[in-house]
Amino acid sequence: MQRLSAMNPSAFEIQPVENPATSQQRAAAMADLGFGRIYTEHMARVRYVDGQGWIDAKIVPYQPIQLDPAASVLHYGQAIFEGFKAYRQDDGGISTFRPEANALRFQTSARRLAMPEMPVELFVEAADLLIRQENEWVPPNVGESLYLRPLMIATEAGLGVRPAKEYLFLLFGSPSGAYFPRGIKPVSVWISTEYIRAAPGGTGHTKCAGNYAASLVAQRSAKEKGCDQVVWLDAFQRKYVEEMGGMNLFFVYTNGGKTKIVTPALTGSLLPGVTRDSILAIARDFGWEATEGTISVEDWKRDVETGALSEVFACGTAAVVTPVGEVKSKDGDFLIHGGETGPVATKVREQLLAIQHGQVADSHGWMHRVL
Repeated sequence: MQRLSAMNPSAFEIQPVENPATSQQRAAAMADLGFGRIYTEHMARVRYVDGQGWIDAKIVPYQPIQLDPAASVLHYGQAIFEGFKAYRQDDGGISTFRPEANALRFQTSARRLAMPEMPVELFVEAADLLIRQENEWVPPNVGESLYLRPLMIATEAGLGVRPAKEYLFLLFGSPSGAYFPRGIKPVSVWISTEYIRAAPGGTGHTKCAGNYAASLVAQRSAKEKGCDQVVWLDAFQRKYVEEMGGMNLFFVYTNGGKTKIVTPALTGSLLPGVTRDSILAIARDFGWEATEGTISVEDWKRDVETGALSEVFACGTAAVVTPVGEVKSKDGDFLIHGGETGPVATKVREQLLAIQHGQVADSHGWMHRVL
């Protein structure tokens, strides 16, 4: 059993499936891509044991995992995850988008939940090896990708309330198309005042499983109101906009031919999205003003009514860019951009996808070549 160091993580044992899928089987499985419904044939697996570090790194067939009923994750919730994508390039190769940024956020999540921090090099190596093993599962079209889901859970059996001493890291792939089945059509949102997503000092800036479990009741409430997604407000005054579901939001202002985009500032309760950060940079490349700020629901409604606010869109790894067309709340409803997709959201989405698929120059060095 070889211990893995941060400087030399390349110690993965490859255990391929005995009967790999045929090209016809892959084509049939990928004929109708949704999001997160299809899984590829292998996964990466690395263990962590206190005192030994990261050990037992393997690429193995995709399979169920076995847990002791007393495993710490089942009782005290030490579970984190990430999400990023591999894209087919114009030249036929494969690249991932900013995997190091996801690796660093994975470390942030681990640190907040008192879990071991996986070295960035090991995180990226696991993804590269899996993608090379599964390269034929990366779909070819713009907007499609191999979605990669890394996760880590506490596996030590024991009922004491303390950080576990054993953990399991897994990484698997899912060929994916559009996150929303209707494509990039604008979504409707319900502004939740009954529930909050997170508060400063909590875990809102992390991708821990508990954040998403706690969000499901509010998302269900939004569905009952006829909306696609929920919009979260701040924990204290319930008036300032934070996120939409699990995505960051952008507000678009146009005045005298000039464009300004504003996204809620990171307060410790918002997730620092990799796509969010990328869009701020892309907007500045376009010559737009791109800032972080504080936006209340009252500001949102007023600025739509006056015409100062022309578009709102959400962004995230899975959804890329999704326009918001209708806002509903207990205080009334209103449309944005006539309920249609606006030009700013369209331009941002097209530029982001063009970078990810290698169709335009990657001036920021975001793409990581795998094959």
